[in-house]
Amino acid sequence: MNRLLLSALGLLLATIAGCAPRSRSGPAMGLERDLQAIIRRHTADTAEIAVAFRNLGTGDSLLINAHVPMHAASTMKVPVMLELFRRGETGGALPVHNSFVSIADGSRYSLSPGDDSDTTLYTRIGQQVPVRELIDRMITRSSNLATNLLIARADPARIAATLQGIGASEMRVLRGVEDGPAYARGMNNTTTAYGLMRVMEAVAREGGEMVEILARQEFREMIPAGVPPGTRVASKTGNITRINHDAAIVYPPGRAPYVLVVLTRGFTAPKTAHAAGREISARVYQTVTGKP
Repeated sequence: MNRLLLSALGLLLATIAGCAPRSRSGPAMGLERDLQAIIRRHTADTAEIAVAFRNLGTGDSLLINAHVPMHAASTMKVPVMLELFRRGETGGALPVHNSFVSIADGSRYSLSPGDDSDTTLYTRIGQQVPVRELIDRMITRSSNLATNLLIARADPARIAATLQGIGASEMRVLRGVEDGPAYARGMNNTTTAYGLMRVMEAVAREGGEMVEILARQEFREMIPAGVPPGTRVASKTGNITRINHDAAIVYPPGRAPYVLVVLTRGFTAPKTAHAAGREISARVYQTVTGKP
């Protein structure tokens, strides 16, 4: 093989290595081996799990299937919050309504309270509700109605620019929730585990009220359930049919926080995906703290 071919082969291998988790030694290698085993044990031919982890104190990271795009589900609500806080547009109030314009064809659609995890906001249609309360409902109760009211103010184009700026361009926020015509045309909010990890890193760096809101998030079956009771966890889940995600900033006592993202696709039973997420979370916590 001549030198030109050897050089080209070397460049190809280097490129591939840059897109995959790098080889590790010691505890990090053990963590990757154990997480891969957990993933194999929980997934069948139709299920997938992606993991992204970064220790914010040491900078150590681990990526498994972390560049695979998936439907973002409700994790897209975190960039909406981030954009509003970054621009200082969390004050004032917005009128509550339930009529939205599809980005696909300009038709109008509405949300069903029966498909929303927070139904109380529907009783306030026609009223003015503080933006900060809408943000809180969007995250803590994963309110779809609050999300659709806020995304117009946040502006998907501006969200995209912010995501690009923080290194999270693998996450795309195009539209509000339940936009049927857009869904039919494949115009969906998507993310990778890596992209969502970068978003959570940005939130952790900026701290303040955003972290406090995420820490009040009420759906805690995955990452928070895998760490010892009382551990502070600021997280956001995302769940639709055969999609169950969780992204979290975990604050182990006496240590720097870390970010963990677990994305799952293809599980027919949410509780099975939750169990996998809990086990991954527990194993990561053990590695970071040295405690079982």
